[in-house]
This record gives sequence, C-alpha cells and structure tokens, in this order.
Amino acid sequence: MHRDVKPHNVMIDHELRKLRLIDWGLAEFYHPGKEYNVRVASRYFKGPELLVDLQDYDYSLDMWSLGCMFAGMIFRKEPFFYGHDNHDQLVKIAKVLGTDELNAYLNKYHLELDPQLDALVGRHSRKPWTKFINADNQHLVSPEAIDFLDKLLRYDHQDRLTAREAMAHPYFSQVRAAESSRMRTQ
Repeated sequence: MHRDVKPHNVMIDHELRKLRLIDWGLAEFYHPGKEYNVRVASRYFKGPELLVDLQDYDYSLDMWSLGCMFAGMIFRKEPFFYGHDNHDQLVKIAKVLGTDELNAYLNKYHLELDPQLDALVGRHSRKPWTKFINADNQHLVSPEAIDFLDKLLRYDHQDRLTAREAMAHPYFSQVRAAESSRMRTQ
C-alpha cells in the first residue's frame, strides 16, 4: 500500500507516456488481518477508513486517493474535498456522499463517531455527481468518467474498484485502443 497517493507524488513522462508513483515513505506491505496506523496520507486524499479510525484497511485506501485526484481533475476543483482538519475532511466527504451512507458504513464495521465529530458531520443527503458539472469542466466529464469516479469514491473500502478493475473500466477504452494501435504500428 502506498498510503500517500496525491498529485505531488505522481510523475508524468510525456515522452514515454508513463506515470510513476513516487515517495514510498509511508508505504507498507499489506498483510490481511493486520491493523495499520491511520495517521498516514495527506488530508485531502485520506480515505474515510482513516478518518473514522478503521485500522484494518487495505490497498483500496489508495483507490480512494485516486478517486479524490480524479474528481479534482474532471471537476477542476483541487482538492475536491477541502477539509481544514481531519474532522472537517469527513464533514466535506459526508456533504457529498451523504450521511445515510456514512452511517451504513459505520454500522457495518461496528464503528462510532465521537459525539463531537457526529455533531460536526450533521445530516446530509447524497449529491449526484452531475451537480459538480459546470461550463468550465463539462468538456472533461463523460458518463464513463462519472461511473469510474462513483466506483472509486465509496465509503466502504470493500466496494471500491481494485486497481485491476479500474484499469479495465470503460473510461480507459480509448486509451487502451490508442495504445493497442500504437503498438501495432511499431
């Protein structure tokens, strides 16, 4: 698990058309059943599991961070979830994904928010992703982009796309087709 996926840790080689993930200082090998430190990742890209102290997280933490980066890119809102501290970060997420979904997640894993945080989070309904589309970003958003984002930004880490599933998502069909065509012409 990288545990600090964010734009500053992604290097782009335009010539070779490759991305590289750098700064593996917070990385940890994943061992099922092991509990991990929740004081990792940069605030704006922290998964809900870190914000509610769920210590037995896994690789899907990095997929949440990817979802945050992707939302920032397609909606031109960087960072997408702009919390002032960890508690406010969860509030910002709840205002988009809804509190019913947050409570279902907490109940599934037998977690409770401390009363102060619960009061801060309040009650919010889930916002449709289309609410974030405007004249400045509509050219970056497609039904496939929305579907991809929706499958990454899920409270429950077990419901998020895996890296393999993400790479096979229809959002990347044109990239796969172009790469396949490029390989045939070499």
